[in-house]
Amino acid sequence: METPTLDEPASVVSPIMEITAQLVSAYVAKNPVPMSEFPGLIESVHTKLNALNQPASAEPAISSEKAKPAVPVKKSITPDYIISLEDGKQYKTLRRHLAKLGLSPDQYRAKWSLPADYPMVAASYAANRSMLAKKMGLGRRPKSAAEPAPVQRRSRKPKA
Repeated sequence: METPTLDEPASVVSPIMEITAQLVSAYVAKNPVPMSEFPGLIESVHTKLNALNQPASAEPAISSEKAKPAVPVKKSITPDYIISLEDGKQYKTLRRHLAKLGLSPDQYRAKWSLPADYPMVAASYAANRSMLAKKMGLGRRPKSAAEPAPVQRRSRKPKA
């Protein structure tokens, strides 16, 4: 859409231009702005609002050049920790860390070309959790209550 000129009627003003005017007037009311910077301020706010108005792609943009991991893939797996290839920090489990970065485990594996069986949890942490679960009896099927044997009654001697 073209920018309206002063000769055009006011009905052609877009909602973004109205919001730009409101934002700039509110900013100028509280902050001193030299007249020479005023057009640049308006242009800057309008550009930012137009950028926000554009639909964002659902997939994060992946650069054509391959990203370099923070640590080598082979060194990222230790018995006590999994080291993130994103930031090089140690984690017992990567799931929350990846969620903060906006990645799922599958996206993380694809980004770094990792095998499908690449662990997201440190081996010792998984073993401890498994041991606790077994100790609590999780994963076992409850023993079915065996039918009680019929109670045998003593027969009475007939009264004679």
